[in-house]
Order: sequence, then C-alpha cells, then structure tokens
Amino acid sequence: MHFRAITRIVGLFVILFSGAMFIPGLISLMYHDGVGGVFSQTFIVALTIGLILWWPNRKEKYELKPREGCLIVVLFWTVLGSVGALPFLFSDRPNLSLTDSFFESFSGLTTTGVTMLVGLDSLPKAILFYRQMLQWMGGMGIIVLAVAILPILGVGGMQLYRAEMPSPLKDNKMRPRIAETAKTLWLIYLLLTVACAVALWVAGMPVFDAISHSFSTIAIGGFSTHDASIGYYASPIINTIIAIFLLISGCNYGLHFALLSGRSLKVYGRDPEFRIFISLQLGMVAVCALMLWEHSVYKTGMETLNQAFFQVVSMATTAGFTTDSIAKWPLFLPMLLLCSAFIGGCSGSTGGGVKVVRVLLLYLQGSRELKRLVHPNAVYPIKLGYRALPERVLDSVWGFFSAYALVFVVSMLAIIATGVDDFSAFSAVSASLNNGPGLGVVVENCTAMPPVAKWILVVTMLFGRLEVFTLLILFTPTFWRE
Repeated sequence: MHFRAITRIVGLFVILFSGAMFIPGLISLMYHDGVGGVFSQTFIVALTIGLILWWPNRKEKYELKPREGCLIVVLFWTVLGSVGALPFLFSDRPNLSLTDSFFESFSGLTTTGVTMLVGLDSLPKAILFYRQMLQWMGGMGIIVLAVAILPILGVGGMQLYRAEMPSPLKDNKMRPRIAETAKTLWLIYLLLTVACAVALWVAGMPVFDAISHSFSTIAIGGFSTHDASIGYYASPIINTIIAIFLLISGCNYGLHFALLSGRSLKVYGRDPEFRIFISLQLGMVAVCALMLWEHSVYKTGMETLNQAFFQVVSMATTAGFTTDSIAKWPLFLPMLLLCSAFIGGCSGSTGGGVKVVRVLLLYLQGSRELKRLVHPNAVYPIKLGYRALPERVLDSVWGFFSAYALVFVVSMLAIIATGVDDFSAFSAVSASLNNGPGLGVVVENCTAMPPVAKWILVVTMLFGRLEVFTLLILFTPTFWRE
C-alpha cells in the first residue's frame, strides 16, 4: 500500500477544503458579525495541515487500488471532519467544547443534521452559513467533486468514486470517464440548489435563509438557521417547496441525468426503485393525514394535509426538518416516521438510510425463497426492471444488512453503557446511522448526551455516511495484508 501517495491525496483534499473558508469569511464581512477572523485562522491552519501532508509527498504518484481508495475516503472524512471543527473551536459564539465542536462538524459534513447548538437565531450569520455549507459539501460528497476537478488523481479516481458513492449498484456510470461522471453529478446538484434557493426566495424567505436552506435541503441534511426550523416561517408554501425538493433529492441522480439528456419523464416511471419510493411516501402521507384528522390535531383539512406531507417527506428522506413538534402527534406516527428513516432515499441520492433498492431486493429475495419452497428445482432469477441481477449483488445486500445490524446493535449498547436511556439510545443511533431524525433526548439537539456518547455517535455518523462497509473493512486483517 502506497501510504505516501495516500497522504499526498489527503493533503490535496485538505488544501481544497481550506479554500472554502473564504465564503463564510465574505459572509462575515457582509453582515459585520465579527467572526471573520475565525475563518481566516481556520484557512491558515487548514492550509498548513494540507501543505504538510502534500509537499513532502508531492512526487508520489501511483495508480490507486480499491483498498487504497477505501482508506483515502475514510481518512478524508476523518481529517476533514476534524479540520471542519476548527471554526467552532475558534469562535466565542457559539462557545463549544472540543467534543461538541467535533460533533457539530461531523454531523454537518455527514449530513446527519443532529446539532449541539441552541439559540440559532442569535448566532453570527457566518457561523450559520458555514454549518449549511458543510452539509452541502458533504451531501454529494466532496470527494466526487475532487475527482472531477483534480486530474492529478488520474485513473485512480474510479476507486474513490466506488468507495464514496452509496449504492449496491455503484459500478454503473453515467459517463464513460469517471471525471465526467463526477462533473455531471455536481452540475445536477448545483442546478437543483439554485432552483431551490430561487423558489424559497420567491415564496418569501430572505435571500440568506433561502440560500442556506437550499444547501441543507438538496443535501438532505436538516440544519436550519432558526431554532424553530422551517416552522419559523409558518408558511404552507415554503413547506411544500422544501418537501418537493427533498423528494427530488431523494431520487437517484441517474434519473435526473437521464431527463437532462433529453429523455422524457417516463424514465422515472420505468424505474422500480423510484416507483416504490414515491408509493411509500404517498402511502405514509395518507396514513398520517387520516390519523391527524381523526385526532383533530390541526384545525383545517388543508393544514393537516400540509403538515402530514412535509413531516413525512422530511423524516422519510432523513432530512429531519420540522414545522411542528411531532411529540403531540399520536405515538404511532412518530414511530412510523422513525422506522421510515431506516429505509431512507433511493440509491445514488443524497438521502440516508439503507436505501429503497436494498429493501426492494430483500423483498424480491424473500419472495423467491417462498416460491422455492413450492418448486425446489425451479430457477427464479431476481430482476430489477428488465435486468436480471447477478448473485454477487444480492450477496452484497445481505452482507450490508448483516454489517448494518452489527454496527447498530454495538453502537446502541455502547450508548446505553454511558447512562443514556434505551429509547434515546435507539433513537440517537438511528439518527446517526441513517442520517435521519431523532426522538427522546435527541429530538431537538444532543446537548444532554454524555461526552463519551457523543464520540460514539461521531463514529456512528461515519459508518452511516460511508455505508458501513467502507469503514468496517479497515478493521479486517485481510485489508492490511499485502
């Protein structure tokens, strides 16, 4: 394994990230919030770290192998999450501890959306924007961006792409060259962000809030610039706009690319994962609306439908935005939404969870086993659309669920061992691993969690962002064996 070449690439990534500090720095100058020096300090420290990693190894150029790609991805998210904590450490507003600063940074970068901050309405604009920017960069994966704009990575970029992009079918590419694929993904991502920001601005959001919330909406992150989240605006139109863009971001970006390439909207209807995804969303909206109406939680039918639509989409896509406290809803509904976050979005989307396609494949496998009980000698291929899937893909799905269950149980037991009650531990691990909403003591923020529990959740966030396998493989002896 070429460790010096790996160090060189990680150094390039950190240098790239340091340049992003100019944006919140400019925001600070525009709003005169007094924290511009925080981002200047972060730029200097991050650039220094990047140069220390890159300069001694700048001539070490090798083609990356799959395991080296996995190691770079893990190191990148770990190093970048650590460097990303610097503005929170340097700033007096908010005044966060080392643990809380790391937690906030990793939560933003992994698009988990669980926060350590209270009093968002009074925080400096630059700090608020920085949180949103972290989610936006982490949503698509800054590594995919780096592959697109750093030709110095060469052919090894494919290994980074495979290690970074979440999907059991990740070998599929939209373009023949991986750099073109990454550029296409980011172009779609950028166009959706601009469209969302404009729509929110037209609907009545201030420009700053519209841009900030477009970042966290398209990234399906859930950070907001207000303590009341989207409920601050009390606008059914804004609720609807955000929910629609969450649905769009929860779809496979390959479908969006197909549409931009000149194909009709029928491309969505032909995709089985998309059909299941939309059916689940609409079904849960109907169930929630009926139960809320039955219990007279809201005054009118339109308000009931709007709240149900927004909360279902927000929770099921793992964004976690809120317009109202779901604690006053019938208990069945918060539990339903928490369970829906386990499924999450489609493969190739910015959503979290185990992904709809994996759940679909498990269902198809279960159906096949039932058929085999009746006709043991029959051959039943599993098809996704019109395409028969190889057994390797099906095996990877079962392997993922096994690893996922292991990480979930171990993390939850570790959290309980720190003194957190079992329901809050379950909810916190669910929120961290699925990048989704939380209940119990983490329904609004994680400030009540013990410091050790927060570090456990940081590791769980990484497992969730890297789809378990990419991080778990580092703990196997085979990975390190030549």
